[in-house]
Amino acid sequence: MIQLDQAKVRHVSMKLKKPFQTVNGLVVTRDTLIVEVYDRDGRVGYGECVAFSDPFYSPETTTTAWDQLKNFLLPMLNKKKLKHPSEVDDIFSGVKGHQMAKASVETAIWDLYAKQQGQPLKEVLGGVRDEVESGVVLSLMDDIEEQVAEYNKKGYKRFKLKVQKGKERETIERVKNVVTDTPIMFDGNGMYGPEDMLHLTQLDDLDLLMIEQPFRTDDYYYHNQLKTQMKTPISLDESIESDHDAFQAIELEACDNINVKLGRVGGYQQALNIHGYAKVAGMPLWCGGMLETGIGRAHNVALASLEQFTLPGDLSESERYWEEDIIKQPFKVKKGCVKVPDKPGIGVTVNEKLLDKRTIRSFDHVF
Repeated sequence: MIQLDQAKVRHVSMKLKKPFQTVNGLVVTRDTLIVEVYDRDGRVGYGECVAFSDPFYSPETTTTAWDQLKNFLLPMLNKKKLKHPSEVDDIFSGVKGHQMAKASVETAIWDLYAKQQGQPLKEVLGGVRDEVESGVVLSLMDDIEEQVAEYNKKGYKRFKLKVQKGKERETIERVKNVVTDTPIMFDGNGMYGPEDMLHLTQLDDLDLLMIEQPFRTDDYYYHNQLKTQMKTPISLDESIESDHDAFQAIELEACDNINVKLGRVGGYQQALNIHGYAKVAGMPLWCGGMLETGIGRAHNVALASLEQFTLPGDLSESERYWEEDIIKQPFKVKKGCVKVPDKPGIGVTVNEKLLDKRTIRSFDHVF
């Protein structure tokens, strides 16, 4: 029995080392919610709500998540006798949407459970890797050549580019001039329409690792059509908000691989279900990033240790985004890989002093 005792939700604000620009928005300061769940013995599990302050990526924001956590999700766990964290997904199933808020609680409970078992979260989840391959994301504001050269020295296994419509080839070729053998992909961020089908197929000669989410979130049809016309693999990101979405995407042949983000799909149980479908279908997975702190990154690394996560994920090291992370052992990339923590739970120590300093508001909940 997990026996939850209390929880704390913190609204944390952290300034990025450099602004991060996509076609959908600019992030200068990363506001996030950190969820702490405690058991009766004082052990604590950590989760992170990866919603942004503004609804440019998804309908969820830090404000909507704060409300859901305080008024709905945490109270739903009151007097519940949890035997296993997989039960949380079913408890929250009565709430429509709000996947990121759900995931922040569910992942914290998985962390707590693993600590109670005295096992690394990787082992509890069934992970098979001691280290995971790391890719890096370059924003529209990055000095492409300079950044690529720097990250190439660290051995990153893949470069993901944010691009502007009509300037994809120019951006990709600038990167290819610096590195010749590191796989390159670009993120469409859903900015293309059916009228861009020919334009996208004309990029097939660039020998990309993949094109991520070219069309709208709800558009399985045009993703399928593009997939049949290109040899370049098509990846789905924002389209996959649940295990059912992943099942449909696989059955409708709308993609060649799936980017799994814990926050976007609602937590580990949904991610594990997606992993099961992908394994049966023989479909590669990879772990996406959401400008997380070290807490969220630790969860991502544990997820990426699962068998079907065979493509490099958005798992760059802590110093890529932060002058000082809120964990005491920042993640490092060595020879293009990140080590999976082997201590109980997510395996990192939170810098409580810095976390307090970055907290701008909080509330407590007693179960």
